[in-house]
Amino acid sequence: MPRFFIRIVSLSAAFCALAAVASAQKPSGRSDDVVRVNTELVQTDFMVFDKQGNFVDGLKGDQFALKVEGKPREITFFDRIAAGSRNEETQLAAARGNSRSDNPKGGAIPLDRGRTVMFFLDDVHLSPGSLSQVRAMLKRFIDRDMRQNDQAAIITASHQLGFLEQLTDNRAVIASAVDRLRLQQLRLHTAEYPPMTEFQAVKVELHDNDVIDYFVDALIKENPMMQRQQAAEIVRERANQILEESSAITTRSLASFKSFVDSAAAVPNRKLIVFISDGFFVEHNHSDNFDRLQLITSAAARSGTVIYSIDARGLSAGLPDASVVVAVDPSGRLSRGSMGELKASQDGMNALASDTGGRALFNTNSLSAAVGTALKETSVYYLLAWRPESDEQRNPRLRRLELSVIGHPELVVRLRRGTGEANSDETKRNKEAAKLPIRKTPTEEINAALRAGFPLTAVPVSISLAYLDTAQYGGTLTTSIRVGTNSLTFEKQAEVPTAVLDLAGVVLNDQGKSVSTFSKRITVKAGVKEGVSQPPDYFFYNHLALIKPGLYQVRVAAVDLKQGTRGSAHQWIMIPDLQTRELSMSSLIIGEKRADAEVEPTNATSAEPQTPAAISQVSVNVDHVFARSSNLRFLTFVYNALATSIVPAGPSTQPGAANVGANGANAAAIDLAVQVQIFRDDEPVITNPLHKIQTEGLPDIGRVPYAAEVRLEDLQPGAYMLQVTVIDRLSKSSTSQRVSFQVE
Repeated sequence: MPRFFIRIVSLSAAFCALAAVASAQKPSGRSDDVVRVNTELVQTDFMVFDKQGNFVDGLKGDQFALKVEGKPREITFFDRIAAGSRNEETQLAAARGNSRSDNPKGGAIPLDRGRTVMFFLDDVHLSPGSLSQVRAMLKRFIDRDMRQNDQAAIITASHQLGFLEQLTDNRAVIASAVDRLRLQQLRLHTAEYPPMTEFQAVKVELHDNDVIDYFVDALIKENPMMQRQQAAEIVRERANQILEESSAITTRSLASFKSFVDSAAAVPNRKLIVFISDGFFVEHNHSDNFDRLQLITSAAARSGTVIYSIDARGLSAGLPDASVVVAVDPSGRLSRGSMGELKASQDGMNALASDTGGRALFNTNSLSAAVGTALKETSVYYLLAWRPESDEQRNPRLRRLELSVIGHPELVVRLRRGTGEANSDETKRNKEAAKLPIRKTPTEEINAALRAGFPLTAVPVSISLAYLDTAQYGGTLTTSIRVGTNSLTFEKQAEVPTAVLDLAGVVLNDQGKSVSTFSKRITVKAGVKEGVSQPPDYFFYNHLALIKPGLYQVRVAAVDLKQGTRGSAHQWIMIPDLQTRELSMSSLIIGEKRADAEVEPTNATSAEPQTPAAISQVSVNVDHVFARSSNLRFLTFVYNALATSIVPAGPSTQPGAANVGANGANAAAIDLAVQVQIFRDDEPVITNPLHKIQTEGLPDIGRVPYAAEVRLEDLQPGAYMLQVTVIDRLSKSSTSQRVSFQVE
């Protein structure tokens, strides 16, 4: 392979080098050169489609006419953006009037962000058949539609998935959430005959004579002595009770959705939410759900969220069975009263989509096709910015936007009814206040940072998880932590600039229960370089936990004790069960071998001991960001390889270990082959030939180490995935591990 190469390195040196995490690395700079736009701007994202529903690409800013509150406004900024691209954040920052992104200095900035896709399941309104279709759609999304850098989440109105309702790029987490979905449909409790549906109750309240007369006649038939007026009053009371119960169910769902949309504002850039339901009715007299819908769409507008609504009932939804209708109501009154039921149940879903710049996708039996349409339509969009000239135009609640393509009335411009907030002084003050929370006790502050739904960025925190199985301890999970110090407050103590922060972490199982914790108070002191006091750029910390097989999330948080600024990081990991005797691998532990390696000590008083300079030249790369001039070095262990006996030997006392003879020689042989690949956007850019793993002389062939390194100089900047696949030729089985990394 010209210029790209992968070579096996010394196993002992690789392991020692990758275990060295105390060495300092100088982060490379980034350039965010964009056109500076004046402040006081309001940005609006939108899409343009032709009559066939195809996105119209290649349009320019001077082809659009913008009106705000009926008054023409000049478009100050215009750009075309690919969702999830490396330039998206920079382009959005330019439209806000900033020269660079809001990402804190020193934090790792992904070069290929990927899309943010979130599914909200209105499960309190989903029937058994619809839920089955939704499961199939979500599994297809995970297997076929989710890309390398995408993040996704499944949220339910009932919160039945609990701890798994989180945004993640880990497919195993999302698949586990899908497997846990259960029927949560809330049915109306009514024992009266004949049964009255929610829509029929709506019709009664709207004084529909056909529906009222049908139920009055049925009631009198059962009670011949009852007066018609009395029967009508009973029917109205029954309808009122049904609407009270149904409105409460809908309120529960919409309140949950509102809370979710509010929390999603913490996720940067444009987001797609797919709202899935069997429909619901928005009844004005029994709830404030109409106002709740407006609050949801306003919150979505402020956070850059586009909602696509999907009716899970499919193409035949709402079509009554003629034989049943005739048998129950030969007069046809109920049939006439059911006219418009399907559309009425979709009105709320229509409002959620159209008011946020999305679309309602109904009347399709392929939910996956509907999701594919949503992904395709939101993959590219336009962004414009304009400067408000009055307080009325600055108020997003009163603002009315009109946007059209000049000379092309046939083109449809789809934009949200509300828009993001203007970059005003008040908005700035609110954002700054949000960054500096009200001070509490240190314990309360660190716990709040650990519980945050999305990672906090005021203090740059990165983590890297590594699972290994050792003969002495069994399954162990190492959390390597890197904390940037740029945002910390340094004050002189004994003439030495010093910062103090609390660092804490927790390992949670898939039920959200803690299995391991740690908490440290870290003192970071400035060192002296060329006679000048200079704080370190960052420090490292390691936490080791003994852990059982299963799915886990590690959460780490850091809080500056002086200012209360917070940072956190979350990451999932699957721990395999080696007792199944299936072929397995440890995590891929990756490190960077830099051509210009320079070792500098860290001055965090609670950090791990220093390692010799010769070893620490290759250290574990915690944030997985690599220089193009460096080599990526990785280490993994292979477990449960099938062994064939060579000479008789006594049984091993170690689980999964092969037998060893009295002279220390292997009493069994294994045959393992390995292939290393690098992917970008799910396409392989490096694939090395399959080759045999050398195992001669290993003391424990139940735990086979393998290390290699990859030259990065010919890779373009961006996000990549390292995949290592091991094949056991004797058992004809295979296993693989993947880890993402960035090249600058």
